[in-house]
Amino acid sequence: MNSELVAVDKLLKIVHELRTKCPWDKKQTHKSLTRYLLEEAHESVEAIESGNYKNIKEELGDVLLQVVLHSEIASEKGNFNFEDVCKAISEKMVRRHPHVFGSDPIPKNNSKKWSELKAKEKPKRKLLEGTPRSLPALILAQRYGEIASSVGFDWETPAQVLLKVKEEIKELEVEIKRKDKKKAEEELGDLLFVLSSLARHLRLDSEAALRKSSKKFKNRIEKVDALLKKQGKQMKDCSPKELDAAWIKIKRQVS
Repeated sequence: MNSELVAVDKLLKIVHELRTKCPWDKKQTHKSLTRYLLEEAHESVEAIESGNYKNIKEELGDVLLQVVLHSEIASEKGNFNFEDVCKAISEKMVRRHPHVFGSDPIPKNNSKKWSELKAKEKPKRKLLEGTPRSLPALILAQRYGEIASSVGFDWETPAQVLLKVKEEIKELEVEIKRKDKKKAEEELGDLLFVLSSLARHLRLDSEAALRKSSKKFKNRIEKVDALLKKQGKQMKDCSPKELDAAWIKIKRQVS
Protein backbone atom coordinates (compact mmCIF):
# COMPACT_ATOMS: atom_id res chain seq x y z
CA MET A 1 0.00 0.00 0.00
CA ASN A 2 1.47 3.38 -0.99
CA SER A 3 1.82 6.28 1.44
CA GLU A 4 -1.21 8.16 0.06
CA LEU A 5 -3.53 5.22 0.70
CA VAL A 6 -1.99 4.66 4.15
CA ALA A 7 -2.78 8.29 5.04
CA VAL A 8 -6.37 7.97 3.81
CA ASP A 9 -6.87 4.69 5.67
CA LYS A 10 -5.49 6.27 8.85
CA LEU A 11 -7.95 9.18 8.58
CA LEU A 12 -10.88 6.81 8.06
CA LYS A 13 -9.88 4.80 11.15
CA ILE A 14 -9.48 7.98 13.25
CA VAL A 15 -12.94 9.23 12.29
CA HIS A 16 -14.42 5.80 13.04
CA GLU A 17 -12.80 5.93 16.49
CA LEU A 18 -14.15 9.43 17.07
CA ARG A 19 -17.66 8.32 16.19
CA THR A 20 -17.30 5.37 18.55
CA LYS A 21 -15.64 6.98 21.56
CA CYS A 22 -15.96 10.80 21.49
CA PRO A 23 -19.23 12.06 23.07
CA TRP A 24 -19.32 15.16 20.84
CA ASP A 25 -18.59 13.33 17.58
CA LYS A 26 -21.02 10.52 18.42
CA LYS A 27 -23.99 12.87 18.63
CA GLN A 28 -23.32 14.67 15.34
CA THR A 29 -25.68 14.26 12.39
CA HIS A 30 -25.60 15.31 8.74
CA LYS A 31 -27.71 18.32 9.69
CA SER A 32 -25.67 19.37 12.74
CA LEU A 33 -22.45 19.25 10.72
CA THR A 34 -23.77 21.46 7.89
CA ARG A 35 -22.56 24.71 9.47
CA TYR A 36 -19.05 23.30 9.89
CA LEU A 37 -18.90 22.17 6.26
CA LEU A 38 -19.80 25.72 5.19
CA GLU A 39 -17.33 27.30 7.62
CA GLU A 40 -14.47 25.05 6.51
CA ALA A 41 -15.24 25.75 2.85
CA HIS A 42 -15.11 29.51 3.46
CA GLU A 43 -11.90 29.19 5.48
CA SER A 44 -10.38 27.25 2.59
CA VAL A 45 -11.28 30.09 0.22
CA GLU A 46 -9.55 32.59 2.54
CA ALA A 47 -6.47 30.38 2.73
CA ILE A 48 -6.35 30.09 -1.07
CA GLU A 49 -6.65 33.87 -1.41
CA SER A 50 -3.79 34.31 1.07
CA GLY A 51 -1.51 32.18 -1.12
CA ASN A 52 -0.13 30.46 1.99
CA TYR A 53 0.22 26.78 1.06
CA LYS A 54 0.59 25.68 4.67
CA ASN A 55 -2.79 27.24 5.46
CA ILE A 56 -4.32 25.85 2.26
CA LYS A 57 -3.19 22.35 3.20
CA GLU A 58 -4.62 22.68 6.70
CA GLU A 59 -7.98 24.07 5.58
CA LEU A 60 -8.42 21.50 2.81
CA GLY A 61 -7.77 18.87 5.47
CA ASP A 62 -10.61 20.34 7.53
CA VAL A 63 -12.91 20.12 4.51
CA LEU A 64 -11.86 16.51 3.93
CA LEU A 65 -12.61 15.73 7.56
CA GLN A 66 -16.18 16.91 7.03
CA VAL A 67 -16.53 14.65 3.97
CA VAL A 68 -15.22 11.66 5.93
CA LEU A 69 -17.50 12.42 8.90
CA HIS A 70 -20.58 12.56 6.68
CA SER A 71 -19.51 9.34 4.99
CA GLU A 72 -18.99 7.61 8.34
CA ILE A 73 -22.42 8.71 9.58
CA ALA A 74 -24.02 7.41 6.40
CA SER A 75 -22.15 4.09 6.63
CA GLU A 76 -23.49 3.54 10.14
CA LYS A 77 -26.98 3.60 8.68
CA GLY A 78 -26.02 1.39 5.75
CA ASN A 79 -26.55 4.16 3.18
CA PHE A 80 -23.04 4.63 1.73
CA ASN A 81 -19.43 4.92 2.81
CA PHE A 82 -16.35 6.93 1.86
CA GLU A 83 -15.41 4.47 -0.88
CA ASP A 84 -18.87 4.89 -2.43
CA VAL A 85 -18.40 8.67 -2.44
CA CYS A 86 -15.05 8.30 -4.22
CA LYS A 87 -16.50 5.87 -6.76
CA ALA A 88 -19.48 8.11 -7.48
CA ILE A 89 -17.45 11.24 -8.14
CA SER A 90 -14.88 9.27 -10.20
CA GLU A 91 -17.61 7.83 -12.39
CA LYS A 92 -19.20 11.26 -12.81
CA MET A 93 -15.92 12.92 -13.82
CA VAL A 94 -15.22 10.20 -16.41
CA ARG A 95 -18.78 10.43 -17.72
CA ARG A 96 -18.63 14.22 -18.03
CA HIS A 97 -15.22 14.29 -19.74
CA PRO A 98 -15.66 12.09 -22.81
CA HIS A 99 -13.00 14.19 -24.56
CA VAL A 100 -10.47 13.03 -21.96
CA PHE A 101 -11.61 9.49 -21.16
CA GLY A 102 -13.27 8.73 -24.48
CA SER A 103 -12.94 9.56 -28.15
CA ASP A 104 -14.98 12.79 -28.27
CA PRO A 105 -13.28 15.94 -29.60
CA ILE A 106 -12.42 18.75 -27.17
CA PRO A 107 -15.56 20.92 -26.92
CA LYS A 108 -15.33 24.53 -28.09
CA ASN A 109 -17.85 25.55 -25.42
CA ASN A 110 -17.09 23.55 -22.29
CA SER A 111 -19.95 25.05 -20.28
CA LYS A 112 -22.47 24.17 -22.97
CA LYS A 113 -21.14 20.61 -23.26
CA TRP A 114 -21.20 20.20 -19.48
CA SER A 115 -24.86 21.28 -19.37
CA GLU A 116 -25.73 18.85 -22.17
CA LEU A 117 -24.10 15.95 -20.34
CA LYS A 118 -25.88 16.86 -17.10
CA ALA A 119 -29.20 17.04 -18.95
CA LYS A 120 -28.66 13.53 -20.34
CA GLU A 121 -28.05 12.20 -16.85
CA LYS A 122 -31.24 13.73 -15.47
CA PRO A 123 -33.55 14.56 -18.40
CA LYS A 124 -36.50 15.51 -16.15
CA ARG A 125 -34.52 18.08 -14.19
CA LYS A 126 -35.42 21.72 -14.75
CA LEU A 127 -32.77 23.95 -16.34
CA LEU A 128 -31.54 25.65 -13.15
CA GLU A 129 -32.41 22.82 -10.80
CA GLY A 130 -29.47 21.42 -8.87
CA THR A 131 -27.77 24.78 -8.31
CA PRO A 132 -27.79 25.32 -4.52
CA ARG A 133 -29.88 28.37 -3.63
CA SER A 134 -27.81 28.74 -0.45
CA LEU A 135 -24.80 29.85 -2.51
CA PRO A 136 -23.62 33.43 -1.95
CA ALA A 137 -25.93 35.63 -4.05
CA LEU A 138 -23.29 36.81 -6.53
CA ILE A 139 -22.03 33.28 -7.14
CA LEU A 140 -25.62 32.07 -7.60
CA ALA A 141 -26.40 34.87 -10.08
CA GLN A 142 -23.26 34.21 -12.11
CA ARG A 143 -23.92 30.46 -12.12
CA TYR A 144 -27.50 30.98 -13.33
CA GLY A 145 -26.13 33.18 -16.10
CA GLU A 146 -23.59 30.53 -17.10
CA ILE A 147 -26.26 27.84 -17.34
CA ALA A 148 -28.63 30.07 -19.32
CA SER A 149 -25.76 30.98 -21.65
CA SER A 150 -25.01 27.29 -22.26
CA VAL A 151 -28.44 26.93 -23.92
CA GLY A 152 -28.10 30.14 -25.95
CA PHE A 153 -29.88 32.65 -23.69
CA ASP A 154 -27.31 35.42 -23.30
CA TRP A 155 -25.91 38.68 -24.61
CA GLU A 156 -23.34 38.37 -27.37
CA THR A 157 -20.74 40.85 -26.13
CA PRO A 158 -19.61 42.58 -22.91
CA ALA A 159 -20.60 45.91 -24.53
CA GLN A 160 -24.22 44.76 -24.74
CA VAL A 161 -24.18 43.77 -21.09
CA LEU A 162 -22.71 47.14 -20.17
CA LEU A 163 -25.61 48.87 -21.94
CA LYS A 164 -27.98 46.78 -19.81
CA VAL A 165 -26.05 47.83 -16.70
CA LYS A 166 -26.60 51.49 -17.58
CA GLU A 167 -30.29 50.81 -18.23
CA GLU A 168 -30.65 49.17 -14.80
CA ILE A 169 -28.90 52.11 -13.13
CA LYS A 170 -31.40 54.52 -14.68
CA GLU A 171 -34.31 52.36 -13.51
CA LEU A 172 -32.84 52.30 -10.00
CA GLU A 173 -32.45 56.09 -10.04
CA VAL A 174 -36.15 56.45 -10.88
CA GLU A 175 -37.23 54.35 -7.90
CA ILE A 176 -34.83 56.16 -5.57
CA LYS A 177 -36.37 59.50 -6.60
CA ARG A 178 -39.84 58.03 -6.04
CA LYS A 179 -38.68 56.81 -2.62
CA ASP A 180 -40.23 53.42 -3.36
CA LYS A 181 -38.12 51.15 -1.19
CA LYS A 182 -39.64 47.90 -2.46
CA LYS A 183 -39.14 48.83 -6.11
CA ALA A 184 -35.66 50.18 -5.38
CA GLU A 185 -34.72 46.84 -3.84
CA GLU A 186 -35.98 45.04 -6.93
CA GLU A 187 -34.04 47.32 -9.29
CA LEU A 188 -30.91 47.04 -7.16
CA GLY A 189 -31.18 43.26 -7.38
CA ASP A 190 -31.55 43.49 -11.17
CA LEU A 191 -28.47 45.70 -11.35
CA LEU A 192 -26.39 43.30 -9.25
CA PHE A 193 -27.56 40.37 -11.38
CA VAL A 194 -26.55 42.12 -14.62
CA LEU A 195 -23.20 43.09 -13.08
CA SER A 196 -22.58 39.39 -12.36
CA SER A 197 -23.30 38.74 -16.04
CA LEU A 198 -20.85 41.46 -17.04
CA ALA A 199 -18.20 39.77 -14.88
CA ARG A 200 -18.98 36.47 -16.62
CA HIS A 201 -18.58 38.03 -20.07
CA LEU A 202 -15.28 39.56 -19.00
CA ARG A 203 -14.25 36.11 -17.71
CA LEU A 204 -14.00 37.44 -14.18
CA ASP A 205 -15.35 36.04 -10.93
CA SER A 206 -17.85 38.56 -9.53
CA GLU A 207 -17.63 37.11 -6.02
CA ALA A 208 -13.83 37.25 -6.02
CA ALA A 209 -13.88 40.79 -7.40
CA LEU A 210 -16.21 41.97 -4.63
CA ARG A 211 -14.18 40.16 -1.97
CA LYS A 212 -11.03 41.94 -3.19
CA SER A 213 -12.77 45.30 -3.10
CA SER A 214 -14.13 44.58 0.38
CA LYS A 215 -10.64 43.63 1.54
CA LYS A 216 -9.26 46.85 0.04
CA PHE A 217 -11.96 48.88 1.77
CA LYS A 218 -11.25 47.16 5.11
CA ASN A 219 -7.54 47.90 4.78
CA ARG A 220 -8.12 51.56 3.92
CA ILE A 221 -10.81 52.29 6.51
CA GLU A 222 -8.65 50.79 9.25
CA LYS A 223 -5.76 53.01 8.16
CA VAL A 224 -8.09 56.02 8.20
CA ASP A 225 -9.12 55.11 11.74
CA ALA A 226 -5.47 54.75 12.81
CA LEU A 227 -4.51 58.05 11.17
CA LEU A 228 -7.26 59.96 12.93
CA LYS A 229 -6.44 58.35 16.28
CA LYS A 230 -2.86 59.57 15.89
CA GLN A 231 -4.34 63.04 15.55
CA GLY A 232 -6.31 62.50 18.75
CA LYS A 233 -9.62 62.10 16.92
CA GLN A 234 -12.35 59.44 16.74
CA MET A 235 -13.99 58.70 13.40
CA LYS A 236 -17.49 59.07 14.85
CA ASP A 237 -16.68 62.60 15.98
CA CYS A 238 -15.20 63.78 12.68
CA SER A 239 -17.01 65.80 10.05
CA PRO A 240 -17.62 64.35 6.58
CA LYS A 241 -14.97 66.75 5.29
CA GLU A 242 -12.38 65.45 7.77
CA LEU A 243 -13.21 61.86 6.96
CA ASP A 244 -12.98 62.50 3.24
CA ALA A 245 -9.60 64.22 3.63
CA ALA A 246 -8.24 61.30 5.66
CA TRP A 247 -9.60 58.82 3.12
CA ILE A 248 -7.95 60.63 0.20
CA LYS A 249 -4.63 60.76 2.09
CA ILE A 250 -4.68 57.04 2.83
CA LYS A 251 -5.79 56.21 -0.71
CA ARG A 252 -2.80 58.10 -2.12
CA GLN A 253 -0.44 56.27 0.25
CA VAL A 254 -1.64 52.77 -0.63
CA SER A 255 -2.26 53.28 -4.37
